Amino acid sequence: MKTITSRENPLLKSTRKLAASSKERKKAGKTLLDGIHLVAAYHQAGGLAEAVMVSVTAQDHPEIRDFLQTVPPQNLIVLGDELFRDISTVDTPTGIVALIRIPQPAEGEVDCCVLLEDVQDPGNLGSILRSAAAAGIGRIHLSPGCADAWSPKVLRAGMGAHFHLSIHENSDLVAAARGFPGQVVATTLGAKKTLFSLDMSGPTAFVIGNEGAGISEDLLEASDSRVMIPMPGAAESLNAAAAAAICFFERVRQTC
Repeated sequence: MKTITSRENPLLKSTRKLAASSKERKKAGKTLLDGIHLVAAYHQAGGLAEAVMVSVTAQDHPEIRDFLQTVPPQNLIVLGDELFRDISTVDTPTGIVALIRIPQPAEGEVDCCVLLEDVQDPGNLGSILRSAAAAGIGRIHLSPGCADAWSPKVLRAGMGAHFHLSIHENSDLVAAARGFPGQVVATTLGAKKTLFSLDMSGPTAFVIGNEGAGISEDLLEASDSRVMIPMPGAAESLNAAAAAAICFFERVRQTC
């Protein structure tokens, strides 16, 4: 176990940059997991953090103390509470942060995937990833205009879903749609078909668009079906994350 006492420590300086900058995360190929739930979820999924940093005070928290018993001593770093606040990604520090290498996405065929076009809200993106993992979907393609999938906010909203998905950032969604070996379903207002009229028992890819602009015409043209979610109430539209969850679990209903 190592103790760091200087704010100018090289590891702490690089960690602060990772916490604050998407560019730095992409350049280093690393990100931060903030909080015992995320750190433990990564560990349970078979990941090994490059470093686990814990505040002096948090060492005494029962859940954190138990988890630290599973961390190789050479990977464990103790920080004073003030230093820990410097690297924390939340207003109220959780007491534990893990530095990890961003997993490389897996290749190969899948029977269900999601194509996300310009989903820019981190909370929406994280919620969609969480629903996808819960529905057993293996692959996610994100357009260049999406939020950073490995940012602290998206990771917190995903609640550990990232570690059970193959996440492909900066994807060409039109090419991904055309190359998918099954039907590609685009959710869009004004479609003539409803989601619930569609047979999704075979390989299916879902297209979810930007929160305001929806799905681009090029991606709609590359899709096999355009569907809407019936809304008998007064709301004009659904939140992107809510719409995605409905789509995912309608397919679960049809295939279970």
